[in-house]
Amino acid sequence: MSDSVDLRKLLESWPYDPDNDARVVQGDDGRPILQVRTPLGIEQYEMDGRPDGAQPHGVESALVYYLDKLEEAKTAGKESDFELDADQCGEIFTEGTLYYFRYVRLFQLRDWERTIRDTGRNLRAFDLVHRYAEREEDQQFLEKWRPYIFRVNSSAAVMQALEKQAYDEALQLAQEALSKIEALDELDDETFQFERDRSLTALRELAAQIKENKPLSKLEQLEEQMQRAIERQEFERAAALRDRIRDMKKQQIC
Repeated sequence: MSDSVDLRKLLESWPYDPDNDARVVQGDDGRPILQVRTPLGIEQYEMDGRPDGAQPHGVESALVYYLDKLEEAKTAGKESDFELDADQCGEIFTEGTLYYFRYVRLFQLRDWERTIRDTGRNLRAFDLVHRYAEREEDQQFLEKWRPYIFRVNSSAAVMQALEKQAYDEALQLAQEALSKIEALDELDDETFQFERDRSLTALRELAAQIKENKPLSKLEQLEEQMQRAIERQEFERAAALRDRIRDMKKQQIC
C-alpha cells in the first residue's frame, strides 16, 4: 500500500468558513468543478453529468439507464411488465442523494440553470419510482420530499426570471408552484406535512415580495395617481387621469 498523502496544506489554503464553503474551480482539463469545504476536508462534485463522475451501466446515470429500459418496454408493448425491484429502487435513491447534495450547493452559488436541471432530474426519478416500483414502500419512499423539491426547482426558476427583470414570469412561476404543491395528494407523514407547509409559506412570501418590488407599468402608475387624487378630492385631476387611463387601455386593445 502506497504512503498516504497529507492534505494539510490544501486544507490550510482554504480554511473552513460555513458562510463561504462552496466554490467552482477549473479541473486540469479546464472543466468546471464544484468544491465544498467541510470542517474536516473537501468534497468535489462534477458540475455536469453524475456528480461523482461515474457512469453506471455505461450511461450517464442509473436514472437514464432505467428510463431507457422503460422506453424499450413501451416500444415492445410490454410496459405492463416493467417494474423496479428493491435493489434497483435503492440504486436510484442513492444516486438521487448525490444530485441533492449538488443542487443544494448550486442554489447557494446562484447557478439557477443547473439547479433547475438537477431538481428536475430528481423529480423525474420520483415519478419513475412512484409509478413503477415493485414494492409499495418504495413507491411512496420519495413522495414525502416532493413539496420540497418543487419549491427548490421553482424558486431557482423564479430567481432566474428576476435576474432578467421578468417580473410577470417570475410571479407566474411562483403561483404555478403553489398550485402544484396544493394539488398534491395528502400523505399521512410528518415530513410531507412539514415540507408542504414550509414550501407553501416560502413560495407565498416569495410571490408577495415579487408583487411588492415589481416596477409599476405606466398604466398602473396613472391608476395609482388617480386613486390618490380621488382620496384628496382633486376631482378635476382625477377625471383627467381617468381619461388618460381610458385612452391607454383602448390603445392596448387595438
